[in-house]
Amino acid sequence: MNSLGISKRPQDTRVVVAMSGGVDSSVTAAVLREEGYDVVGITLQLYDHGMAVQKPGACCAGQDIYDARQVADRIGIPHYVLDYEGRFSQDVIDDFADSYLRGETPIPCVRCNQRVKFRDLLNTARDLGADALATGHYVRRVQRSDGGGELHRAIDPGRDQSYFLFATTQEQLDFLRFPLGGLTKPETRALAERHGLEVAAKPDSQDICFVPNGSYAEVVAKLRPGAVEPGEIVHVDGRVLGRHRGVVHYTVGQRKGLGIGGIKGEEEPLFVVRLEPAQRRVVVGPRRDLARAVVSVREVNWLGPALGPDEGLEVEVKLRSAQPPAPATWRLGGDGTARVELHEPQHGVAPGQACVVYQGDRVLGGGWIAGTAG
Repeated sequence: MNSLGISKRPQDTRVVVAMSGGVDSSVTAAVLREEGYDVVGITLQLYDHGMAVQKPGACCAGQDIYDARQVADRIGIPHYVLDYEGRFSQDVIDDFADSYLRGETPIPCVRCNQRVKFRDLLNTARDLGADALATGHYVRRVQRSDGGGELHRAIDPGRDQSYFLFATTQEQLDFLRFPLGGLTKPETRALAERHGLEVAAKPDSQDICFVPNGSYAEVVAKLRPGAVEPGEIVHVDGRVLGRHRGVVHYTVGQRKGLGIGGIKGEEEPLFVVRLEPAQRRVVVGPRRDLARAVVSVREVNWLGPALGPDEGLEVEVKLRSAQPPAPATWRLGGDGTARVELHEPQHGVAPGQACVVYQGDRVLGGGWIAGTAG
């Protein structure tokens, strides 16, 4: 059994590495090559290079493709660039725009992993005769005695990316490997320096790759002309407080940038409580009106134990990537849905975000937030 949990010698084990051009995926390739694996690097061209070269720090762009190729040359592995622009546009960018128009707050990086990297790229890796697809994500795959894999948080809580990988299926997980899950970021950069990789000090990606200036609304307006329409900002009690430039500029839980100022005689700050895109309304209210005790979830991917109809499982759930897990009871539905009963109400739960389920460090799966109740 080699270090990847595969019953072959490293030199007889082909591993495709998804190389974004950043330090993490570059180190992944270098470490596996050093261990003697038959490594093939693949970089995905996901969107227009003209936009990309003007935006340093975004993945899968022109400079990043060049950097990936330089790393591959340095460590002596074959490297291929695959044009995935069409499928990325359809499966990620269009979904992003449509989600905003539904009044949701989408996470396109999850869709990219789910529909492009761990579906299309994984199939390409199989076509190349690979035994595994490795990525630079900070997450751990723990191998069970039956050979199957479990998804666990990374060792470094500050780098853990398990929230963004909840949609990974069991079949995909059995083929995937995450060599960096047991490392900290400084350790990864130290490895890059030891291997002489020019990307050792390259900054991490910060923005969504296809949003060149950080303005989501501009992207939505470009993709769906005429869909970003003004409307009313309404208090939960029915008072009209002002006007907005489009629902896509707002998300549930938002406090700043509402453009309505305070209400005379009322000291409580106002937050976006819900979005009503069909009526082009942004509904605001005090923080207490954000509290939600029940969350409905759709498109569930379940990696946990088998559950009977309406059987409850005590878990922790993350409802936003930056929020700590909250205790809850998880109940699977029979049609790809689930009901989450929070032990204590949570604030700012936004449709379109992910609800990711944990027991300890293990990821049991999750789904997309479809709705909430008080």
